Amino acid sequence: MIQLNQENRIDFDLTIATIEEIVADVEIILVINKNFDHPFVQEKTALQKAGFKGLQDETQLFSDKDRLYVGVETLSCATVRTAIATAMRTLFKTSYRTAKIASYTDTENPMAFLKAMAEGFVLGAYRFEHYKSEKSKNTIESITVSMTHYAHFSLPIQEAIKAFHAGVTIAEATNFTRNIVNTTPDDCYPEVMAKIAENIAKEYDLKCHILEPSDLREQKMETLLAVARASRHTPRVIHLAYKPQNPKAVVTLVGKGLTYDSGGLSLKPSDYMVTMKADKSGGSAVLGIIKAVATLKLPIELHGFVGAVENMIGGDAYKPDDVLRAKNGKTIEVRNTDAEGRLVLADTLGYAQQEVKADYLFDFATLTGACVVGVGNYTSGVMGNNDVPKNMIIKAAQHSGELMTKLDFNRYLKKTLSSEIADICNISNTRYGGAITAGMFLSEFIDEYHKDKWAHIDIAGPAFVEHIWGENPHGASGAGVRMMVYLLESLTLEVQ
Repeated sequence: MIQLNQENRIDFDLTIATIEEIVADVEIILVINKNFDHPFVQEKTALQKAGFKGLQDETQLFSDKDRLYVGVETLSCATVRTAIATAMRTLFKTSYRTAKIASYTDTENPMAFLKAMAEGFVLGAYRFEHYKSEKSKNTIESITVSMTHYAHFSLPIQEAIKAFHAGVTIAEATNFTRNIVNTTPDDCYPEVMAKIAENIAKEYDLKCHILEPSDLREQKMETLLAVARASRHTPRVIHLAYKPQNPKAVVTLVGKGLTYDSGGLSLKPSDYMVTMKADKSGGSAVLGIIKAVATLKLPIELHGFVGAVENMIGGDAYKPDDVLRAKNGKTIEVRNTDAEGRLVLADTLGYAQQEVKADYLFDFATLTGACVVGVGNYTSGVMGNNDVPKNMIIKAAQHSGELMTKLDFNRYLKKTLSSEIADICNISNTRYGGAITAGMFLSEFIDEYHKDKWAHIDIAGPAFVEHIWGENPHGASGAGVRMMVYLLESLTLEVQ
């Protein structure tokens, strides 16, 4: 398993000392809403001469004064998260080793603000250089945060430490997920994903059960096995369980873990095949979420299921025109072998529901290019039969800084999945609404008990983007991790 290099780790210190009392190589200063008249903006004239306008994520470093200014539109969690991440990327180009920043208490929830700040530091520090011959080293070794605001309003230190630690934990779990997704298919295949899960279980004393091909056949998971059968890497289904005493809710997460997707016999064009290592983003997110929850010791019973499969071509590949029988007994006409993720999820969802009766069931998948076409690279699509779990996801996404939007099911699109020779077809008969029809396909494999407890999250857009955006680097973003941890945290508060 590829881990964050030790040289990429940063030490954080929260102190009641004022910003003036803290000794550091460089100070980070937020310029809020283009307000150059705020007392902590000490180089107003120089900033204006340099052309600094105070726009969101705009930076200006004065090396002679050892101050880095960063523009922030408003004091919100979302804006500070990206501003701090941008500041980190700027500082990594310098020789500074220590930094300091004041707390900002002009917000409705200063603890949430501190948490977002912590996330920005850790997410912005991320770089994936495992395959580079020469690896860069983060120059910033430590960051000190003053709990005394410039206006000398002190925050409660213990509360602040708890919030900041939560932010660091969530961001580190996100980076852990990024590492798995960024790892090449030759280094991360189903057996490797299973070993990663076993390592998490060992580290946090969790229950872990791995289903190998013989177990999958016994469980009648024939659609998953069909997708996997042309690969030299045999499939695995992972069940990782975190069971604290007296849990306040039981939640099941299911992730699509296609460690590589060639498209099968419905072969992808070569340029579309590049980045398909990211097709395991859903399963990777499930592993990252459980790691975060176990670290935070949340009072939520959490089960993670990952269908880890490689979709390849060969003489034994499954074919268009095949009819497969899913675990729940439904037959599926295959008309496109590149619509394989939903086949893997159909069986993995069936197994997850058999093993756990959950209060909520969520699945994560880089399921459709149609979702990217519909809502862009940066937004996930949220679908399901009931607005309650969907609204929970949207609310948690807003707090976490992830972008998600609802895509509603409708009976007209459902008709496009009908098959003349099987119970359902694995693709619709129209080129339009592909994200929704994929979600509606999955709904056919949700049992009556979980029907209104389930939501599907299509993370195809934000999971892997080949440029920096906000707090996210080139490549894997760890989509879904922050949102779901925020959602699980909210469940613990609602039932208190």
